Amino acid sequence: MLKAFLISGLGADSRLYKNVALPSGYDVTLIDWHIPDITDTLGSYAQVIINQYDITDNSIIIGVSLGGMLSVEIAKRVKPNKVILISSIKTDSEAPWYFKFFRSLPVYYAIPGKLMTHLGFLVRPMFGKMAEDDLALFKNMLRNSSPVFLKWAMRAVLYWKNDVKIPNLYHIIGDKDLVFPYQNIKNPTAVIKGGTHIMVFDRAGEINALLADILK
Repeated sequence: MLKAFLISGLGADSRLYKNVALPSGYDVTLIDWHIPDITDTLGSYAQVIINQYDITDNSIIIGVSLGGMLSVEIAKRVKPNKVILISSIKTDSEAPWYFKFFRSLPVYYAIPGKLMTHLGFLVRPMFGKMAEDDLALFKNMLRNSSPVFLKWAMRAVLYWKNDVKIPNLYHIIGDKDLVFPYQNIKNPTAVIKGGTHIMVFDRAGEINALLADILK
């Protein structure tokens, strides 16, 4: 039985995958975020996750948003069977314009970490419309996130560099994603029409069908 590891995004936890279902025959592990060392990059953090969860060659790695970027770093250290990115980027050349802006003007440094967990009012404008129960869940995930982790992750994401082409990588993006615009994505496996950055909630049926096809 192949092992499948699912990694959530920034400000979220494993509940992000509540509507996602893999085909039968997979041993699924939901990966939880832990507090990184202040010196960690996404690369060194990936090695910590590999060690903690015993991620080995021939595993399936699935990541949403930040979890997709971390999946790429994991795939540079082990040899997965498949890597599947959802609402994410696979190289820094796919990063949106505002990454460069926030690197030159790092205003996030000035935001108290605890305040970051109370920015739920920005979820809908940034991530797109979602059902009220999904919105409430996402706000709850954000409130329960570690302020230390959020500040570390913002810097790690903004300064992430990768130009390595990962074999057996599949990339699913929505054409209404405001965080990672699909126009920046090179050779996506699938573009979901109307899909936003949080389409794992409201377009899970289409995502599940794509996952079944990729993993068949």
